Formats: sequence, C-alpha cells, structure tokens
Amino acid sequence: MQRRRCFRGALTGLALACVTCAPSAAAPVVTTEPSAPAAPSYTPPVVPPESHDLDLADVERLMEELSNWGRWGADDQLGAANLITPAKRLEAIALATEGITVSLEHPLLTEEAADVSSPFQRRILNVPEATAEPAFYASVSDSYTISYHGYSHSHLDSLCHIFYKGQMYNGVSQDTVTEAGCSNASIINLHGGVVTRGILFDIPRLKGVDYLEPGTPIYQEDLEAWEEMAGVTVRPGDAIFIRTGRWARRAELGPWNVSQGAAGLHASTMPWVKARDVSFLGSDVAADVVPSQIEGVPLPVHQLTIVAMGVDLFDNQDLEALAETAAAQNRWEFMLVAAPLAVETGTGSPVNALAIF
Repeated sequence: MQRRRCFRGALTGLALACVTCAPSAAAPVVTTEPSAPAAPSYTPPVVPPESHDLDLADVERLMEELSNWGRWGADDQLGAANLITPAKRLEAIALATEGITVSLEHPLLTEEAADVSSPFQRRILNVPEATAEPAFYASVSDSYTISYHGYSHSHLDSLCHIFYKGQMYNGVSQDTVTEAGCSNASIINLHGGVVTRGILFDIPRLKGVDYLEPGTPIYQEDLEAWEEMAGVTVRPGDAIFIRTGRWARRAELGPWNVSQGAAGLHASTMPWVKARDVSFLGSDVAADVVPSQIEGVPLPVHQLTIVAMGVDLFDNQDLEALAETAAAQNRWEFMLVAAPLAVETGTGSPVNALAIF
C-alpha cells in the first residue's frame, strides 16, 4: 500500500542586508549581499493538450510537427544542446548558492535481476599475494565491463542511438553507423560537458504517494500541475528530470521487469516538451511509459525526443536523494553538471550527473 506524502512548498528567496560600522563616527553604511541574477523574463507558450488516445499515425504526424531538423544547420550534431548558451550556463551557475551536491547516478548493479539483464562486471587486477614479501612499491587496479543501454544503469543516450524509418537526428542515414560506431551525432559531441538549469518533476509527490505503479502514464496536465505546485517554470535550455519513484518502489518491493512495465511520460507530452525548448530530458526509468499505450510504437518518447527534436536522454537516474534534498531546500531547480565519457563514435555513455544547490 502506498503511503501519503506532504508537499513542503516552493522556495522564496530573501535578500539579506547587513549593517557595517565605519571606523570613524560616520553614519553606518548599509550593504547588501550580491544576489543571484534575476531569471530572464519568460512567458511560457500555451500548448493545446494532445489526445491521450494516440495511434501510430499520430506519432508519424508528431515526428514531422516537432522536428528540429535543420534548425541549427544541415550539419548540426548537437540538437537541443544548442539551447544551452553561455548565458544559460551562467544562469545555472547562479543557482549553486548552498554548496550542496547530489549525485543522480544509481550505484552500479552487479547482480542479475528482473530489471538487470546485463550486470556491471568488475575484475580486480594485480592483487598482492598473501604470502609474498611486501614490495617497496605496489599497486592494484581493476577492469570494468558495462552494457549500459537498457533499464539498469544510469546513462546518457547520444543522438545516434535511435532511428526512425532509417534515419537519425537531422536526417542522417542509419547507414552511417557501422561496427566502428557512429560517425555522426555520437556522444563525443558532448565531451565538453553539460551545464544548465535542471528542474525536478516529482510526480509521486504531486500525487501524494511514494511512487507510481508500473504502467502509469504522465500527461501534460501533470507537468503543468507540478509547475504550479512547485512554483517553477521550465524555460528554454532547461534539463528536466521526471521522478516516478522507480528506485523507491524497487527498494520496497524488489526488482521487476521494467522493460514490460514502467511509469513514464505519455507521448502526448512531447508537444509541450518541444514548445518549452527543453535541452535534455531525464527520468529514473527510460522516459517512456511502458507499455506505451500506442499500438505498434514501443518507445515513442525516445523517437520523438532523440530523432525528431534532437534531445538527449538521461536514463535510469536515481532521483530519490535529489527529491529529498529539493524538498528540504524547498526548491526544485538546481545547477546540473554532467560529463559523459569521451568515446569517439559512441552511442552514449554511463554518466554521473550532479545536481548542485
């Protein structure tokens, strides 16, 4: 049975003033601590909600309507990451006021389970012999093996990860992908790192429960209700993270086959995501509600974000500590920092994203 939870409200920021006395008898000088730059003026567009009852033809229509192909040039490989300008990074940096960091990476899963088909593997190298004479200098190392795509390990998808009718983002043919990897739109394009404003959407908190049950769809009205409840507004260049409570449910009830049943975004939310010019989308599963509720289209959110909009996905993020920290701080926005591995031609990367308050 799911337990009820209470919402603690949104952050209200107060500028602190201090009075300092000069050495002489001169009048006191009032100084004010520098405050974070004001958020840019922004009025979110009104997005008419899509039907909750979409079919394959609707997904095909949305692939055209939401396309960012050519928006940043015919040769662009960054996609919506182009929305993160130097000004956007400085806006994000200004959010780091408390010096609190929270990792969004779930500890790597090393045991096979219903939701772990490819466990993380590690082999320790150069283990000292127990009976050997201690050397003046010695060392130990290890070797890692990880298959990170799927529903187990925290990772970031590159724009060459998903195809639609033989094409990837910006109309590039899937034929450009070989056994050597992706010659276009690979993860190496993000090796400079991701620094932007992050926003947590804590949907279980919105609903008053600890977690959503597998198969629960999240709709546009849920996203807008959370914005109103939390006092935040998604602006262009933001990275948004959708908490379903997947890891909280796993801790309480044990693993289940997430590839067959997971709470997540319904495809009807994608016009809203496009209209807000979201740069990155993340969740504690793999973004899509599973089953998708659209016959013949297993992962429509993956197709619409990665292929049409050029939005990279942070999958399998652990948002539990982030949710608790955000609630304690009474604010749901933070500075996001993430740096994928610099893998030439890579389809993605394991990643340890950080939220900084």
